Amino acid sequence: MKLLKEQLMKISKALVFDIKRFAIHDGSGLRTTVFFKGCPLRCLWCQNPEGLNTQRQVIYFKNKCIHCRCCQQFKEQINYQNDRPYFQNHQDFDQVIKTCPSSAIQYDSQEYTLDKLMNKIKEDEVFFQHGGGVTFSGGEPFMQGEFLIKILKRCQKEKIHTAIETSFYTSLELIKKALPYLDLVYIDLKIFDEQKHQACTNVSSQLIKENIRYVLQSEYKDKVIIRTPLIPTMSATDENIHQIVKFLIQINPEVKYEMLNYNPLASAKYELVNLKYGLESYQMFTKQQMQHFYDVALQAGIKNLIKE
Repeated sequence: MKLLKEQLMKISKALVFDIKRFAIHDGSGLRTTVFFKGCPLRCLWCQNPEGLNTQRQVIYFKNKCIHCRCCQQFKEQINYQNDRPYFQNHQDFDQVIKTCPSSAIQYDSQEYTLDKLMNKIKEDEVFFQHGGGVTFSGGEPFMQGEFLIKILKRCQKEKIHTAIETSFYTSLELIKKALPYLDLVYIDLKIFDEQKHQACTNVSSQLIKENIRYVLQSEYKDKVIIRTPLIPTMSATDENIHQIVKFLIQINPEVKYEMLNYNPLASAKYELVNLKYGLESYQMFTKQQMQHFYDVALQAGIKNLIKE
C-alpha cells in the first residue's frame, strides 16, 4: 500500500528545473518551454546538466553569495570550506535555503502538480493564439512519462499546441500513449554508429532507432522532425550525417530533418552541479561550415531539410 501511494505521488507531481517563457526556438510561434528533470543519457556535451539527475538537489550560486556564513549553523547539511558551502548527503535543505539572505543556495527544481503546472502554462495562453504553444523538454520528458501524458491531455483539452523535445530513449508503450496528444515531435538522433553513440552518451542507440522507425511509419509521421545536434569531433562529421540521412530516408523518404549548431555556452552551467564539461573549448560553426553539413545531408538524399 505504501509503495502504491508513492507511485501515485510520482504520477501526480513532476520535478521541473526550468520554465522558459517566450521561447522562439522550440517550435512555432511564441512558446512556453517546460524542462522536466531526469535523463537516461549522459551526453558529453549536455546542454542542461542541471536536468540530468532524477532527484531534486541543492545548488550554490557563488556570484550571489555575500559570504555572510549564515549557512554554517547547519552542520548536518553544510560543510563550509574555502569560503563556500559544500552540501552533505541530506534530503531536506528547506531551512538552509530560507536562511540564505542572498538566495545563493537554492533547489535545482520545483515540484508541480498537474493543476499548478497547467496554471503556469496558461499564464501565457494569450500568446498561444498566434501560432505558439507549450514545449516539453528536459532532461528527458519521458522519464516522467505518466505525468507527461496527463499534462498533454490537459493541454489538448484546452486547445494548446503541444510539442516535445526527446531523445526517444524510452519505452514504445509510453510513446504510443503520448503521440495522440502531441502536435509536434522533435527527436534527437545524435550519432548513428553504435559504439560511438555508446561512448558519447552512455546508452545504446538501438532503442532510439527502433522507436524512430516506428513513428516514421505510423500515422503520426508528419508531426516528426528528426534533429542532430552538431558536436565537434563527435556528431559533426560527414560520415555521421550521411549515415543518419540514409537510415531515415530508407524508412520515410519525406522525413523532415534538422541539424542544430553547436552551443558552447552550456559549459558554464557545470560548476553549479559539480560536474565537469566533457568537451574541449569549441566555437559555433560558421555559416559556411553549416552549409557544408547541409550539402552533405542533401547529397545523401534528404528532401525536407530544415535550415536555421
